[in-house]
Amino acid sequence: MRTSTPFIESTVDALEQVRLTSPLVHCITNSVVVNFTANALLAVGAAPAMVDIVGEAGPFATVASGLLINLGTPTPEQRAAMIEAQAGAASGNTPWVLDPVAIGSLPVRTPLAYRLRDLHPTVVRGNASEIIALSGMGAGGRGVDALDSVEAALPAARSLAETTSGVVAVSGAVDLLTDGARVMRIANGDALLTRITGGGCALGAVMAAFLAAHDDRLAATVAAVTVYTVAAELAAEKSGGPGSFGVAFLDALAAVDADDIAARASIS
Repeated sequence: MRTSTPFIESTVDALEQVRLTSPLVHCITNSVVVNFTANALLAVGAAPAMVDIVGEAGPFATVASGLLINLGTPTPEQRAAMIEAQAGAASGNTPWVLDPVAIGSLPVRTPLAYRLRDLHPTVVRGNASEIIALSGMGAGGRGVDALDSVEAALPAARSLAETTSGVVAVSGAVDLLTDGARVMRIANGDALLTRITGGGCALGAVMAAFLAAHDDRLAATVAAVTVYTVAAELAAEKSGGPGSFGVAFLDALAAVDADDIAARASIS
């Protein structure tokens, strides 16, 4: 796979900017991954804030550098806080990421995901089945597991990007990203990312951090995915399984640098 040099350069620049500015990332995310997500943000150089209380979520989103809305465990108060936070993000011109976890047939999160989709998220991140479901072209996967291939989700991803006027990132063995016109593929990462809790959800938060570091939404999203998946490769080389990988991954997020990206990134 050929590597796109301009995106390598913009990835390095974005990583340096994240570490220099420590963007404040407002996360409304699922209860299973709160700690791991906060630690991933700290490791990459950002500052996490887990604000999901009605009455606070909106005002906080106006001053945050980026916002993540993750539908993993959408309690009634979280659902209200999500809508409030999105309004705050719109008011404060804060970029935001929607992660439509496990949507499809589930009757609460699916209509909420459609409502949030129509509010034009800056980035939508999900697996192939979630992206197909959010676009209205399919029924979703098996809980958080995708039943569709990444490439099968390309038409849905393009359609969704046009609907939201944003970027869509489809996670898989080779990640696919599109703004509706441009299509990028990133062939980095390691399967151990799928064997720890929060491996995908934390990526959405890292995307929100990188959106604050680059004006080009697609370039920022490519940078976030590249840094995250190259760190996963570095961590896998130092771990013996999922338990040690989780720790090594946080270390790798903190240590990954320009040389690692130049040597390993596979972007086309």
